[in-house]
Amino acid sequence: MAKDINRRNFLKVLGGSTVATSALLTACKGLNNGKTSAGQEPEKGKMTYRTNPKTGEKVSILGYGMMRLPVVGGGTERDHPDADIDQEMVNRQIDYALEHGLNYIDTSPAYCKGRSERATGIALHRHDRSEYFIATKLSNFSPATWSREASIEMFENSLRELQVDYVDYLLLHGIGIGIDGMAEFYHRYIDNGVLDWLVEQREKGRIRNLGFSYHGDINVFDLALRWHDEGRYHWDFAQIEMNYLDWNYADEINARNTDAVYLYGELHKRNIPATIMEPLLGGRLANVPDNIVAKMKQREPENSVASWAFRFAGTPEGVLTVLSGMTYMENLRENLCTFSPLHPISEEENAFLMEIADDIYNLKTIPCNECNYCMPCPYGINIPAVFSHYNKCIKEGNMPNKGNQHPDYQRARRAFLIGYDRDVPRLRQSNHCIGCGQCVTHCPQRIEIPAEMRRIDKFVEQLKQDV
Repeated sequence: MAKDINRRNFLKVLGGSTVATSALLTACKGLNNGKTSAGQEPEKGKMTYRTNPKTGEKVSILGYGMMRLPVVGGGTERDHPDADIDQEMVNRQIDYALEHGLNYIDTSPAYCKGRSERATGIALHRHDRSEYFIATKLSNFSPATWSREASIEMFENSLRELQVDYVDYLLLHGIGIGIDGMAEFYHRYIDNGVLDWLVEQREKGRIRNLGFSYHGDINVFDLALRWHDEGRYHWDFAQIEMNYLDWNYADEINARNTDAVYLYGELHKRNIPATIMEPLLGGRLANVPDNIVAKMKQREPENSVASWAFRFAGTPEGVLTVLSGMTYMENLRENLCTFSPLHPISEEENAFLMEIADDIYNLKTIPCNECNYCMPCPYGINIPAVFSHYNKCIKEGNMPNKGNQHPDYQRARRAFLIGYDRDVPRLRQSNHCIGCGQCVTHCPQRIEIPAEMRRIDKFVEQLKQDV
């Protein structure tokens, strides 16, 4: 059942008016009337910017997420885990991004097996410091890094790796994450005095903007905002997951998640700028089923599927930047077109996207964004690849779930099993899961990974028996 339209329509959250006003957005004319296609070259000088209310600085509405960097030989570390980062390609992409007006670069000590900050620092150090804003995180996920000393050293190391003496945007990484999100939040940032130390660094100018990224326990999010209201801690910005599927369906997909309509609304009414992660849900909203692609293409033949999601994420007031992990130059080029300038989502288009969200939700895929936080698995399972194959078969209509008497069953069964062995080596498949649960605490989507692995393994074994 679709949710009530008054709750679903994100343009009405702010009182019913279109939120992308001329004061916040550049004119929505120019390159292809604001529409994009994969073959276009972005125009220089057309990037849409948002104003940081604290500093008055103009921030590009498209931000570069340095999480899925290219590696030597092509692809990413997920494809080739032992390959070196392709620094030459990273340099070229950063040069191109800055040249076309992108100025917000987001990294973390945890990204690319700890190599992202260094690669980012090498690429950016070749440019004047005034040309870009660096965002990084205190990614003290492991109990070994929860002490005050270890956390402070992580911050200091970030400065060294990035080759800077201050960070423009510093985030507490993933507050609310973990089996007991509140306890972990206190252990990581409060009991050890680290958050107070970070506030001191902000006062010294070593951190220009202090905020947090949120996943998981909504009580932690609400607590952080209550402290903001009380004046205990002031947040200059916050990072949330927001896209047209999570706007109203995050908690239906996983009861431990929170709808983006709530997260965004709570930030906006406090005038806390929002940086947006997962506008494409790890690529899921750029790789939708063919029947949904057909609907989108029928409406806007020249627009890419991904551009719909990016425009949705960038339209609301208070969104400072929308992050995209752009591994390939073609992704960067297309996304620059989408935001140079941004063509905001209209009310009619928003209603259309809410219908698309209904269609995607009803597919019942596993909500994995392929962020790789669950990796490496101590037993060698390629968790994201297992989920990716399962979801792909649902989206492509190759799911043998209509009973073995259905005329299409054997074709779908064969496609699933052959594709499974092709996409995931047998020693890395779901049947090797022992249920240790180590992955669960690291999953931002809070997926019960061992339970899903058992379910998929049971499904696969049944398919193998149905000869």
